[in-house]
Amino acid sequence: MGDETRIRILIGKAGLDGHDRGAKIVARALRDAGFEVIYTGLHHTPEMIVETAIQEDVDAVGISILSGAHNYLFPEIIRLLEEKGAGDIVVFGGGIIPKDDVPGLVKKGVKAIFEPGTPTGEIISWVRENIKPRNP
Repeated sequence: MGDETRIRILIGKAGLDGHDRGAKIVARALRDAGFEVIYTGLHHTPEMIVETAIQEDVDAVGISILSGAHNYLFPEIIRLLEEKGAGDIVVFGGGIIPKDDVPGLVKKGVKAIFEPGTPTGEIISWVRENIKPRNP
């Protein structure tokens, strides 16, 4: 598995979303693929997610958003990471996000958005290709 065993990914639910089945499926699939996964659970603020990401020394943060607050939550997480000197942590996510909103999120620093129903194998392949250990 090489470097994959060192890749640490935080999977979180930002905001008031109460549905976490998709996030749990992705977290388990990434863990089963050999990545180290930290799952934060429900109802976390951007500040809580960023603090956990820094404390856990993760290489990436994956956020699941179903509430429609993606245009606020993703940029806020990226802003806080940069503010705290952790702007090299890759941010990606998924959920119910209109396709028209994706280019704006990418422009603000989100590296990938996965739609509901994306096969976990596709997410795992993307992680392998795009996330490297920050502190090898």
